Amino acid sequence: VTITTDVVKATFDSQGGSLVRLEMLGYRDPVDATRNVVLFDQTAKRLYLGQTGLISAQPNLKLPNHLTPMAALPGERTLAAGQDELVLKFETEPVDGVKLAKTFSFKRGSYTVGVKHEVNNGSAAPISPQLYLQLARDGNPPEGESSFYFTFTGPALYTDASKFRKLDFKDIEKGKADHDKTAPNGWISMVQHYFVSAWLMPGNTQPREFRTAKVAENHYTIAMVQPLGEVAPGATKVHESVLLAGPQEENKLAALAPGLELVKDYGWFTILAKPLFWLLTQLHAALGNWGWAIVALVVLLKIAFYWLNASAYKSMAKMKAINPKVMELRERYKDKPQQMQQEMMRIYREEKVNPLGGCLPIFAQMPFFIALYWVLLSSVEMRNAPWIGWIVDLSAKDPWFILPLLMTASSLFQVWLNPTPPDPMQAKLMWFMPLAFSFMFFFFPAGLVLYWLTNNILSIAQQWFINKQLGVLGK
Repeated sequence: VTITTDVVKATFDSQGGSLVRLEMLGYRDPVDATRNVVLFDQTAKRLYLGQTGLISAQPNLKLPNHLTPMAALPGERTLAAGQDELVLKFETEPVDGVKLAKTFSFKRGSYTVGVKHEVNNGSAAPISPQLYLQLARDGNPPEGESSFYFTFTGPALYTDASKFRKLDFKDIEKGKADHDKTAPNGWISMVQHYFVSAWLMPGNTQPREFRTAKVAENHYTIAMVQPLGEVAPGATKVHESVLLAGPQEENKLAALAPGLELVKDYGWFTILAKPLFWLLTQLHAALGNWGWAIVALVVLLKIAFYWLNASAYKSMAKMKAINPKVMELRERYKDKPQQMQQEMMRIYREEKVNPLGGCLPIFAQMPFFIALYWVLLSSVEMRNAPWIGWIVDLSAKDPWFILPLLMTASSLFQVWLNPTPPDPMQAKLMWFMPLAFSFMFFFFPAGLVLYWLTNNILSIAQQWFINKQLGVLGK
């Protein structure tokens, strides 16, 4: 049974009423731009499912689960113009007298699905069922995912006690997944680059259990299990939950559940990344283009760190100015390393130069630029976002490699501007490192390369100006 809204195309299997395929209508596949991103799927290569059902601690009592045949009730399957909601309902035949109905409610423009479970006890005895909400997935990264991105793929959960926890597939396989087993709050999820699925229970403060398992070869599950209490003969118990499946839109995630925005992985510099992302969104709102917003953000960061950079570049310029003296000393005392070091320190004192003066200010800024790197890498807003001309998707690599080539050229030019290390081997490494580092940029998203290129150009401009002021250009 397939439901189509303005943002998703969802396919359910009548066996268990499970969500077995989910197509993101507004996001193009990075491997094949002629098709959309498919999040949930069940093929020979992919496994990613949303499953629910009932289990019981009572001996010999069978209850409907995600393998039980269900019938879909008649209704609209496509969201029509002017229509805001689509409802799909499944029902089972009685299993030991117990019937389960699942109702999925889709809303226009939303990646959240309201899920209502109704348990009807038609047997002659009371039952105490437990409802499980489960996500099943293979352990492979998304197709086309670059190993250079270092992004996380796998289950994650959140409780108020332990906060956000990412769980590695290998730890689940070994039975070593470290997470809360029970809590009166929390949610479970499957995370990958740009997208997430999660089971949520808004407003529900009843105890629940968290389970992870390896079900079969390359088949893992994370589940949230909640007791529904006693259901008397002839009575019906109703449980409300929400299934989120869509892009990691940070502001929307934060509004759905506590800590849900943490599925967007900023690495170690979250405290810096969050305000940088906020500033980036403000610049996008003003400029209307994510590429120019990236350029503007780097400009603002360079302005903020202007005097710190100026201090570093002045120190580098002074080192460049005395470099001929240092090279002459190295040649004169090449067989007397201790005396050579003493003479070099004397020159540094006389010229009032700190050899580390060019490094420390730059190191102080690195956390901000690393945080911005993670903002650009993890923000789904970059997907299919154009900049200028040939850059039609800031989340994909430059198709003509123009930005990486400019990035390489700018890095080499920076080496020329910097003082040459006294050690010949170090000098060679100074030229080799930009080439090796730039190689990765040929595989990076264009938005990331644009950020580094802009940063390089502004750094070169400032360093060139300072070197010219101090008369060391070309030395």
